[in-house]
Amino acid sequence: MQKGFLPVTKEEMLAQNITQLDFVYVVGDAYVDHPSFGHAIISRILESHGYTVGIISQPDWKDENSIDVFGEPRLGFLVSAGNMDSMVNHYSVSKKRRQTDAFTPGGIMGKRPDYATIVYCNLIRRKYKKKPLIIGGIEASLRRLAHYDYWSDKMKRSILLDSGADLISYGMGERSIVEIADALDSGLAVTDITFINGTVYKTRKREDIYDAIELPHYEEVKAKKEAYAKSFYIQYCNTDPFSGKRLFETYDEKMFIVQNPAAKPLSQSEMDAVYALPYMRTYHPSYEEAGGVPAIEEIKFSLVSNRGCYGGCSFCALTFHQGRIIQTRSHESILNEAQKIIWDPDFKGYIHDVGGPTANFRAPACKKQLTKGVCPNRQCLFPTPCKNLEIDHKDYLSLLRKLRALPNVKKVFVRSGIRFDYLIYDKDQTFLRELCEYHVSGQLKVAPEHISNAVLEKMGKPSVEVYEKFVHAYKKTNEQLGKKQYLVPYLMSSHPGSTLKEAIELAEFLRDLGYMPEQVQDFYPTPSTISTCMYYTGLDPRTMQPVYVAVNPHEKAMQRALIQYRNPKNYDLVREALKKAGREDLIGFDKKCLIRPRKGEVLSDKKAYGRNEKGSQKPQKKKTIRNVHKKKKSGR
Repeated sequence: MQKGFLPVTKEEMLAQNITQLDFVYVVGDAYVDHPSFGHAIISRILESHGYTVGIISQPDWKDENSIDVFGEPRLGFLVSAGNMDSMVNHYSVSKKRRQTDAFTPGGIMGKRPDYATIVYCNLIRRKYKKKPLIIGGIEASLRRLAHYDYWSDKMKRSILLDSGADLISYGMGERSIVEIADALDSGLAVTDITFINGTVYKTRKREDIYDAIELPHYEEVKAKKEAYAKSFYIQYCNTDPFSGKRLFETYDEKMFIVQNPAAKPLSQSEMDAVYALPYMRTYHPSYEEAGGVPAIEEIKFSLVSNRGCYGGCSFCALTFHQGRIIQTRSHESILNEAQKIIWDPDFKGYIHDVGGPTANFRAPACKKQLTKGVCPNRQCLFPTPCKNLEIDHKDYLSLLRKLRALPNVKKVFVRSGIRFDYLIYDKDQTFLRELCEYHVSGQLKVAPEHISNAVLEKMGKPSVEVYEKFVHAYKKTNEQLGKKQYLVPYLMSSHPGSTLKEAIELAEFLRDLGYMPEQVQDFYPTPSTISTCMYYTGLDPRTMQPVYVAVNPHEKAMQRALIQYRNPKNYDLVREALKKAGREDLIGFDKKCLIRPRKGEVLSDKKAYGRNEKGSQKPQKKKTIRNVHKKKKSGR
């Protein structure tokens, strides 16, 4: 028996004097009993309310006996694909199979199926046809209603239908899962659990659906992209727990999928209680022989201080999952957790991170959000900061100072995303100074994503001028501190709205910056984001205006290559892109050119234009590569 862990075998269950579990949790990740893993939080929450839970991790989906480890649970099965959508876990944006899986013992790929939530549920249904089946996690959350699936390039039904599950507990799930458990424990049939916020259910009784917005019929959104764009935006405007309405969509005039409003955010004391549960803070010892679970390395010495994000980036699914209202832990809660990790034998003095989706968000954007919710059709930071936005880093700064003062701590890093726009809007630059002085080690990663304002507008990101202002302030601060520290910008290619013209703008920006990123992320269309809706429909759901979308793999490769134009492997793609965009002026010998012509290539008058230091074009004599090499050799 592994003392302290939840049971993973029948023997461990019996050793804990449990004859029948209340819930069996089937999950696509290895069992890691740490609050950074959804299955650990949900299981420990249920345990704290008196329910018993056993974990079946990564069952063999080809063998129905693999989900019968504990026998039939008293109340039901819980199913999650894991911390990641199983398709994102398995495939790169080019749909190539990934080689490793950080959430599997030994990092081995292939221990869970594609569309894991559906496959696990169908496996359970073959064995237990009537047992309540509740699905959750990010895969189920983001597929709770009709959605575009990038990997099959199709509109798909609600995952509730394809999985055969009874309920979806969407979002973070701490509130809804306890209410579901209590309802089942009271003897209520799972088909009658239709009243819990943060859940999605199915019904054949249209007359029982009340106070709800009807979304376009599934067949309509499947047939018309415009209908899907409209449906998606209604969903997007109803994700808030205070102002969001109940939604439903129809399938075959017989079945209705109903989404209840989101669960209310946790208070600080409730957040503290979640993180104070008796986690073992590591993976189950049975994985030791396989080399452990790689994902633990990133989070073992990191601290979660908040959840939620009001940044509102179009390509991010947080709005649909964690929501836009910031929820925080108290300093005491975080310091108590820090006290556990700083005495760990493996702790080397470095706290790897203190943050969440956005590290420097430590409070709701404005006071009204805690009682009235977020504005359904306005953003807090985009395109400019809302006049009600409260910009203050004092609380976060105080927390970091307390952590720095702990014994055994050499350095406290901030590796979660820093919203540089929020930071630069703060008139008090104390946080920026201390960030540079104490919390950066040579490089700070930030996410401007692009520099073309046309693309940034589609991304929901601040203008390039805001980023440039931050770059200047960061550089100046480091100079004052006598430090040589750099920015590493995350950049994205092929986002909706980006043509070759905008991709070349980004390449020119990087040329002038003297920087070529080692990695570039192609836009990845994951379920339930505004950007994915734009990718599929060619429409911005916020305005219903057409948006250019690069869907051709070759054009996407050109856009990606332009960001890394110095890499010799990208020469042909960059050259083709410049020619296609009519920018042969960037092929030449002037310092403003991105690439040189091929050897022996005759430069036309258009190609022979370089750019002087002020950026104006200047004619050069027609010449060939061979002639240039001769001049250099002769010293001329």
